Amino acid sequence: MAIRTYNGITPRIDASAFVDDTALVVGNVSIGADSSIWPFAVARGDVNQIHIGHRTNIQDHCVLHVTHDSGYNPGGHALHIGDEITVGHRVILHGCTIEDRCLIGMGAIVMDGA
Repeated sequence: MAIRTYNGITPRIDASAFVDDTALVVGNVSIGADSSIWPFAVARGDVNQIHIGHRTNIQDHCVLHVTHDSGYNPGGHALHIGDEITVGHRVILHGCTIEDRCLIGMGAIVMDGA
């Protein structure tokens, strides 16, 4: 797995979580117990934080990203993914909140502030 420190912040991954060797996890990202990140998924916590809860799975080719703080967008938008979530293949989650026990269907796009 590719785990990268960004701006001095290293991802925090629970020992029971699985991250595929081809996935990329960067910066301010936390991954909870029994969660999984599958092939070619990217979680990029470069300009804000990403939280992935417990027993959540991020399937193949997903992109998880955030929005930076700006005059247009004070504070930016972090990405919060709750517990017991399935995020289908090729989903884009960008600066949004996904509550517990949800299914995000394949190819869905959920953007800032949702």
